[in-house]
Amino acid sequence: MTAQLTLAQARRIALAAQGLGRRPAGPVTTRQVQGVLDRVAQFQIDSVNVAVRAHYMPLFSRLGPYDRSLLDRAGNRAPRRVFEFWGHAASLIDVNLQPALRFRMAAHAARPWEAMRRILAEQPGLPAKMLDQIAERGPLTAREVEHEQERTPGGWWNWSDVKSALEWLFYTGELTSAGRNSQFERRYDLPERVLPKAVVDAATPTVEEARLELVRRAASALGVATEVCLADYFRTDRSATREAIATLLAGGELEQVAVHGWNRPTYLWHESARPRKLVVDALVSPFDSLVFERRRLLDLFGIHYRIGLYTPAEQRVHGYYVYLFVMDDRIAARVDLKSDRASSTLQVQASWLEPDAPEAQTAARLAAELRRMAHWLGLAEVLVKPVGTLSAALGQQLPGS
Repeated sequence: MTAQLTLAQARRIALAAQGLGRRPAGPVTTRQVQGVLDRVAQFQIDSVNVAVRAHYMPLFSRLGPYDRSLLDRAGNRAPRRVFEFWGHAASLIDVNLQPALRFRMAAHAARPWEAMRRILAEQPGLPAKMLDQIAERGPLTAREVEHEQERTPGGWWNWSDVKSALEWLFYTGELTSAGRNSQFERRYDLPERVLPKAVVDAATPTVEEARLELVRRAASALGVATEVCLADYFRTDRSATREAIATLLAGGELEQVAVHGWNRPTYLWHESARPRKLVVDALVSPFDSLVFERRRLLDLFGIHYRIGLYTPAEQRVHGYYVYLFVMDDRIAARVDLKSDRASSTLQVQASWLEPDAPEAQTAARLAAELRRMAHWLGLAEVLVKPVGTLSAALGQQLPGS
């Protein structure tokens, strides 16, 4: 008989699987950072730096204020715990998943993009030249690599042939990232100099084995999910995801469940915690793994969520770079945040109360979390602008706004 879950139970399972509601009482340690990585498997990277870079935020959401150098060291120093590649998107990924992503590297090697096909036809020796440069001098950014061509003017996407070759080598796994510099430029290096020896020496799984492992990690990270959610987490092929689900069901790692109000097959990870209560105060960024799949967010929390970043200004509803505020087992508010480093303020450019969320309690708890975030970012105060349905109550909690 199919197990039944209420929507509230499904929400709590999903939040607990993502490690929300487990903040430590004392200073955050490397072990706790590793614990979050074990749960969520990847931290998405984004170049936008409105409040804080996206990959730093998931650890703050789950652990509270922490030393960001803990994550930097995880990707920049031995023993490396994360490596940069494409998971859900460009991400810092659990380094132990590198073998499971080699099939994607092989696919990029077999099918170069159009500009790279031209480069390989016109300058077949260029990738080898880049590898030699990195082997001799690395780790290096694209600008640091010696080459005869000038960068093509006109913007980010008009890469030089050298930049394209380096990116292709990164996609194929012949190069990896040794971290990013202060300008957020990737520093290319040889995998054997970056990745742990045990990872480099690990056998390459079959494509089927690799996809099974990715779906397994997605199921663990999500707790309760549909096929679409499981495929979306690491952007695995839908038919391959379906096969992996069947394997996990047969092995008892997934259980089919029915969530009240949902009309699609839904699966529960066999080790998912089922808390009766959660205490959560968490600001969640637009690129957090909790909100990867927007339909799931709508089904679980009743939230139709768009960042605003990619929407023309006149069409934005909630702001430019909108965070969600998770309060216990609900999403209670949205805030458009910006770090103004010149004035040392965390600016709440707009704040919105979600339907049925208690205004006074939400404002008080959100204000406390905003103070924590400002302190974590080294900002002196929080400034609430008079925009949005929660701004008046939130402003009362933050005198001086």
